[in-house]
Amino acid sequence: MIALARKYRPKKFSEVAVQDHVSNTLKRAIATKRIAHGYLLSGPRGVGKTTLARVLAMALNCERRVEIDASAAGGREAGEPCGECGSCTRIWAGSASLDVVEIDAASNRGVDDARDLRERAMYAPSGDDRYKVYIVDEAHMLTREAWNALLKILEEPPPRVVFVFATTEPQKIAQSAAPVLSRLQRFDFKRIGPAEVRARLETVLRQEKVKAEPEALAMIARAADGSMRDALSLTDQVLAMGDGTITAARARDALGLVPEDEYVQLLDMIADRRAGDVFPFVGRLADAGVDFGQFLAGLGEILRAQLSVALGGDAVELSDHARKELLARKDRLAPADLLRMLNVIGEMEIRFKRSGQQQLLVETLLVRFALLDRTVSLENVLQALGGGGGGTGGGGGGGRSSSGGGENSRTFAEGTRSGGPSRAGTSTKITTSAGPVATSLVHDAVVDAGVSREAGPFADIAALTGKWDELVSRVRASGKALLAAALEASSPATITAKGDLTIKLDEPNDFHAKAIEQSAAEILEILGEWFKGIDRIGLHRHDAAKQPADKPKRVTDEMVKSERLNTLRRKDPVLDSAIEVLDLEISE
Repeated sequence: MIALARKYRPKKFSEVAVQDHVSNTLKRAIATKRIAHGYLLSGPRGVGKTTLARVLAMALNCERRVEIDASAAGGREAGEPCGECGSCTRIWAGSASLDVVEIDAASNRGVDDARDLRERAMYAPSGDDRYKVYIVDEAHMLTREAWNALLKILEEPPPRVVFVFATTEPQKIAQSAAPVLSRLQRFDFKRIGPAEVRARLETVLRQEKVKAEPEALAMIARAADGSMRDALSLTDQVLAMGDGTITAARARDALGLVPEDEYVQLLDMIADRRAGDVFPFVGRLADAGVDFGQFLAGLGEILRAQLSVALGGDAVELSDHARKELLARKDRLAPADLLRMLNVIGEMEIRFKRSGQQQLLVETLLVRFALLDRTVSLENVLQALGGGGGGTGGGGGGGRSSSGGGENSRTFAEGTRSGGPSRAGTSTKITTSAGPVATSLVHDAVVDAGVSREAGPFADIAALTGKWDELVSRVRASGKALLAAALEASSPATITAKGDLTIKLDEPNDFHAKAIEQSAAEILEILGEWFKGIDRIGLHRHDAAKQPADKPKRVTDEMVKSERLNTLRRKDPVLDSAIEVLDLEISE
């Protein structure tokens, strides 16, 4: 039995779904005899790149080809292959053909393979009215040397020779062989939407005389992720499980999908803040053999649909039952919370794929979602700080000054308005029903500010050192070049159990020291996004008496060694401590 993806592969330009902008252009080029010597077809997998390359080869070598200057025969449009002659049949089936050669660049990617292809292309086609067509699939796998070997023949190709390169990653070709792109006509293929996939599946199943539920076809279309080939392969998979009828339950079982009711139940769990129910819920998924990667993808879809409904839109991609359930729950989760959850899922994707503890990651993720009411809105915190503690707290408790904090709040606000925080050691506390959650204390170069965060690891010197370059890039991107330069010329020195972080300058520099002191609150805020446990930032100043009065005017060996030693110390906190204790030096 032939697989559906092969059996219903298009034989004409007009049968290729969605890619009309490509098929119409190629068909017109053949009809008007304006055929290019090289084409680059790029786009996601399974959207018709290789299929259109074969149809192009069929049209160029069709034994009953109709030219634009000849009368139409058999009712066919000019430029279309017949799909029935011996040449078309061989090319469509991928059989051996003298004039059409398909090459997999993944296994023929070297310079020797490219030279062999170049030499074979010099031979003329088998007939005066035929074309030699070389279809190179996965073209981004070719090495730079292979592209260089093909460059000359792409610049000056032999008569009636056409190269068609298909790739899913055109950016790699641009990086390794940019000159090649200017020798090819490039066509970018579109991802096929769920509606077009469903329509094609309905046509195929009608010809196969197979009944299918609309909800089942919608599941297959979503699982195909824009690939028509994947959709037909998944349909084959579902058909293999049953008696010839495609139902929603059978499609769900075959594809390993989580039922929509389970996602709806999860939304209720999150809205009711039932964090304790997360573990048995995830345990049931694990016992059922659910792929947690697919579960997260489905969770992202349901959260996106709930956000759309909460904002007044519609979830057209879901079933009528699921859409009705989401409409009934449109006010249970705030749009801001839904957006926050979607952002967390997106940030977690790369980490999740590499993890060997995927179930644990899913459990902690869902627990975080169920505890969203414990977080404090930054807007409310800033309002309380700026307004003397009178703002309204968010996320489960009203903001209010601590005992005796009213006077302190007023003093801090006055210090801010007068050009900077007061240096009198004043403090402001913001509390919720669960206790204090934010503190702001300013005293000389020490700043204690920021909202406590549930997420993120506790800070240590190794972790801070690993994030230091990212901190510098973050500050530089915000337009603060002086502060970025100061941080680049410094490193985290120590952090105490109380959360006091000390930053040490590599060399004494008043400009850098002042920049760090004035922006300590901003540094603390950025670090607070990555770590918890950092409450204050201090600056370690060099003892001026121990520093030489004048620096040497030229670079010496000692200066080079010192700079290399400082670089090593910044990169490795353990080595830094060893050098400090043992007074080590670099030995060539």
